[in-house]
Amino acid sequence: MWFRRRNTLLSAICTGVLCTNRHAVHASSAGAAASAAVSALKNIDARYFVAGGVCAATSHGITTPLDVVKTKMQASPDVYDKGVYSAAMSICKTDGPQALLGGLGPTVVGYGVEGAMKFGVYEVLKPVFSKLLAKDGVDQTTTFAYICASVVAGAVASLLLCPMEFTRIRIVTDPNYKGDNMIQAFHKLIQENGVLSTFGGMSAMLSKQVPYTMAKQVSFDTFARLFYSLFETLQKSLSPETIKWLVSISAAFVASLFACIFSQPGDVILTETYKGDGEDKSFSSVVGTIYGRNGLSTFFTGTGARILHVGMIISSQLVLYDLIKQLLGLPATGSH
Repeated sequence: MWFRRRNTLLSAICTGVLCTNRHAVHASSAGAAASAAVSALKNIDARYFVAGGVCAATSHGITTPLDVVKTKMQASPDVYDKGVYSAAMSICKTDGPQALLGGLGPTVVGYGVEGAMKFGVYEVLKPVFSKLLAKDGVDQTTTFAYICASVVAGAVASLLLCPMEFTRIRIVTDPNYKGDNMIQAFHKLIQENGVLSTFGGMSAMLSKQVPYTMAKQVSFDTFARLFYSLFETLQKSLSPETIKWLVSISAAFVASLFACIFSQPGDVILTETYKGDGEDKSFSSVVGTIYGRNGLSTFFTGTGARILHVGMIISSQLVLYDLIKQLLGLPATGSH
């Protein structure tokens, strides 16, 4: 009996020690991950923000005419219902060729800031989420870590883009803003509804920018790594610089398709939210209005123009991003 009690006591002590050690290990791992994440945040590299801002402002600026056509097709589908070319010709005939540059100012400023945050925050948070999701001290450089980083980056970029995107769409779609420059239009918006109103379409902006950022950033990273591994067999016949260009262009093209498809419904929602027609602009009412026109297919209005627009933007943007990064002394995407 005494031996049995002693064994029971020893067993209980051992179990308690093991449980304590297990909790200590978990606590230690969590603490190490948090410490590593804080360390990663301290090592923010401003070059990613500079490269992101320059490439986004440039790529969105040079594709403004396509953006104008796409926006007008989404805002007035009954008027511009015969394709991209017909819509462009109709705009030029009605409002003059200069109308195709409507909203250029807020486009360059807005997307310059948005690009800096989107690319910069994404690059900063990739190692942070890799550390936070680490298992047994091993970083998880997985697609899931990249998705988490891209969602946060997209949300931050959306918040900062809202005022300028609101201004751009009003200049393009609202006759009362026709001919206004960025400062005039933005001032008019504030006078009409106050500063906070320029953030009123945040839900719509998130519905576009978060899927857009996630699809673009993650697919570009993923396919760049894949293409580098595929092009390794060509190292004897191609120079390293040529391989970098091939990878950047190929990965950017694939990323443009993913980003366009994933964010198209959100883009239609955003245009409907910001166009000036005096209707209720709650997120649910906007979605209901769009769906009521012609079902789910309405969420893909202007897809042809947007594939051209987004394809040009992302392809040029990501190639520029890689080029500027390398000029600033950073490695090409997927090469490390």
